[in-house]
Amino acid sequence: MPTIHIDYLGGLRTDCIHLQSGTHINTDAPTDNQGRGEAFSPTDLVANALGTCIITTMAIFARRDGIELAGSTLEVTKIMTAQPPRRIARIEVDLVLHTDAMPDAETRARLEKIAHTCPVAISLHPDIEQAVRIQWTERAVTTE
Repeated sequence: MPTIHIDYLGGLRTDCIHLQSGTHINTDAPTDNQGRGEAFSPTDLVANALGTCIITTMAIFARRDGIELAGSTLEVTKIMTAQPPRRIARIEVDLVLHTDAMPDAETRARLEKIAHTCPVAISLHPDIEQAVRIQWTERAVTTE
């Protein structure tokens, strides 16, 4: 059974439907490749897939240890090759992980290893450089 249905809309745009949920994502070619840049490009979605896979997989394993990563943030930067063939050369992922209590060094190291071995990370071609930087912070405790 298919996972995604894609309609090509013309003008280098698509409408993608996640069949299980009915969620739509549109794509557009980037402005540096004949598009309007009005939606994610296909390569943007690859970079997004890496970032979301990293945080989701880390959160799954963190939850097992009673660690909540809600409120954490990621900045993802996709860098394309300067020379043909056009492809992703590097994806940079900067994570700021917010926790209620700082995990011990062993737990942090285990979770950071998961960031580098999530399903998308190990599925990407090895020529795509993955630069993942992780910063751990403790949430400030508020008193009323």
